[in-house]
Amino acid sequence: MITEIEDYFSLGCGRCERFATDNCSTRKWAGGLLALRQLCIALDHVETVKWAHPCYMHKDRNIAIIGAMRSNFRLSFFNAALMKDSEGVLERQGPNTKHPDMIRFTDNAQVVEMEEVIRSYLKEAMSYADSGIRPQKGVSEIELPLELAEALDSDPELAEAFQSLTPGRQRSYVINLSSAKKPETRISRIVTFRDRILAGKGALEL
Repeated sequence: MITEIEDYFSLGCGRCERFATDNCSTRKWAGGLLALRQLCIALDHVETVKWAHPCYMHKDRNIAIIGAMRSNFRLSFFNAALMKDSEGVLERQGPNTKHPDMIRFTDNAQVVEMEEVIRSYLKEAMSYADSGIRPQKGVSEIELPLELAEALDSDPELAEAFQSLTPGRQRSYVINLSSAKKPETRISRIVTFRDRILAGKGALEL
């Protein structure tokens, strides 16, 4: 997977065999992805790579992440439970996603057409980071390490697979990740665990 931001826009994310080919989803949506990037940068977000995708940060918090699929590209918001969605444009990434968290585009020109709405949503998300507001956790929810929560927010396939695990298997990952002291170690473990989660296994299952 890529680690340099420019590689995403020129080659793709590196997660599949279509990387650096004309069939990569980032090639189809190049215009729209670049327009989203410019909007985020214009608002002084810190641009970085997380989970092989462009991630935009403010006040040391993840605000939004860009992604491309074969049928669409999207801007997904972290801490989506806080978003008011005043324009009704947010969608859930999958059946197990708890809150509508993404703006989905099926045409490169939509980014320019929705520029003011996108900008206002990004500013709203930034305001929560400015004030330190985070979503409330449900009493019965397993408290996830921040890095795992962010990985699930950015990867709908992984999120759906994780939500389908038994509570015991979910806890096995939480315990394993919580034992790591450094964020980089937790992120590295999540990358390693991805295939195991997709297979419906716990952290210690072979």
